[in-house]
Amino acid sequence: MEYPVFVFDDDCGFCTWWAEAFEGYATVRTVGFSELNPELRERLPDDYRECSHLVTEGTVYSCGASTEEALLRTGPGSFVRPVVERLREFEVYRGLREWGYRQGADNRVFWGKVLSRTPPARTAHETETDE
Repeated sequence: MEYPVFVFDDDCGFCTWWAEAFEGYATVRTVGFSELNPELRERLPDDYRECSHLVTEGTVYSCGASTEEALLRTGPGSFVRPVVERLREFEVYRGLREWGYRQGADNRVFWGKVLSRTPPARTAHETETDE
């Protein structure tokens, strides 16, 4: 399998927007929950549907850590990696990172009105009938 892989809720337009952004700017491949193969699924935690994950050869980053690590794999993100790696040593930073992730995840209906892509699991016909 080719790593790293960003795993996300492909039934969520906001999540799909983020995944497409990562795929376009970061050195990651994206896979939606509906596309998980057994090998990748085995690497994820049992409650994997609770948040996104970044799976590398040696580590699985979940929730806020997954989006943080994916952002660090972009061009601009690579410049701040040393600072973020130092910040990761502090519990306060890790708590704020996860709180920020939860704010986005728990309000994705709102954020989906601002930043959204049609989830790949939906067909054009389904999209037209929703409007």
